[in-house]
Amino acid sequence: MVEFELPEVLSNDFTRLIPAQRETVSQLFSQGHLKSYSLATDRSVMWAIFMAESEFEVLEMVAQFPLAEFMTPYISELMFHSSDSRVLNFSLN
Repeated sequence: MVEFELPEVLSNDFTRLIPAQRETVSQLFSQGHLKSYSLATDRSVMWAIFMAESEFEVLEMVAQFPLAEFMTPYISELMFHSSDSRVLNFSLN
């Protein structure tokens, strides 16, 4: 799990990169490398659960984020991560 500390003031350079950040996140989800991605209401902290073999591999993925230069990552190795994915699944029928 990576906890990202975000800047107190979100500059124009930061906000300009948000669409590219969302695209990178979508790609990591579709590749199965990212399992969870959350942002605090006050936009001060972001959390991401990655699937990786090593801390180095996680850092490589974090470096792909367009907003990487604005965020301070703190990595914690998790023993497990459980979630009820049914809560977020919606039927289109």
